[in-house]
Amino acid sequence: MLILITGGAGYIGSTVASACEDAGHQVVILDDFSTGRREFIGDRKLYEGDIADAALLDRIFTEQKIDAVVHCAAKIVVPESVEDPLGYYENNVAKTVTLLEGLKRNGVERFLFSSSASIYAPDENFVVTEQSPLSPGSPYARTKFMSEMVLEDFTKASDVRVLSLRYFNPIGTDPKLRSGQQLEHPTHVLAKLLEAWSKGETFTVTGVDWPTRDGSGIRDFIHVWDLARAHVAALEGFDKATAEDHYQVFNIGTGTGVTVKELAASFEAITGDPLKVQFGPARPGDVAGVYTVSSKAKDILGWEAQLSEQDAVRDAIAWLPVRKEMLGY
Repeated sequence: MLILITGGAGYIGSTVASACEDAGHQVVILDDFSTGRREFIGDRKLYEGDIADAALLDRIFTEQKIDAVVHCAAKIVVPESVEDPLGYYENNVAKTVTLLEGLKRNGVERFLFSSSASIYAPDENFVVTEQSPLSPGSPYARTKFMSEMVLEDFTKASDVRVLSLRYFNPIGTDPKLRSGQQLEHPTHVLAKLLEAWSKGETFTVTGVDWPTRDGSGIRDFIHVWDLARAHVAALEGFDKATAEDHYQVFNIGTGTGVTVKELAASFEAITGDPLKVQFGPARPGDVAGVYTVSSKAKDILGWEAQLSEQDAVRDAIAWLPVRKEMLGY
């Protein structure tokens, strides 16, 4: 297949691109480099620009016979979304609508959407399936929820079919170290652990009053390579998955809940170095968290996670010197 990946120069998008190529597919990248890195492009076909540039979209779809679009481009920082909700709705929802118009105009019928498990309502047992109630708790999460509603309605009014992959918590790096977490000051928990460990600084557990087994937030930490493999499985099983219903959602997680304190303990065990840890209040927009118990992706797509949180920690540590050489920090 020839696959257009929006945001394909970013952390997730570049890893998905590598997984697609490893599986024998070709990729085309669309990225505005607001957060993505040119170093992650390699010799892939690149279109630089905005997903809301209708003329650019028409040029891409005219010049490339795209079989499917993987839409990874989005703003994703929860506290930032609280401070700038309009910017998030504009970027994540309005621009997605323009992208969909481009698909419809050019007859592209397969759309794979990067959604988020943050749209689920809190659950007293912290477990969810695709049928669990939805109640997104931040502007970022609501942009994903709104986009899903747009997508479902759109499939009923067009020939476009959609698979929404609800990511849980991606961590780690492409095991071949072709790309990885590119932000110099990232906000995700493992990146914060790495930053504190590498600089000898203190790691802050944000939120320790959640009703979890140890008070810290609980997450379904999935290795980013497993997440990328899920995209390949979805693309290869796309027609079968959408044969009866043109809109389908899949939870993409490990099925295991790990608390932030437990992740920090695993990190210490792998590095052999004690961490300096302090406890602080939850960040704006944070939630206690959930993990998936669903087997839908395995049953329909033939995909399940194969790598552990320890694998993710090891790969993320291995990425640090490569990032320094590649990106300069």
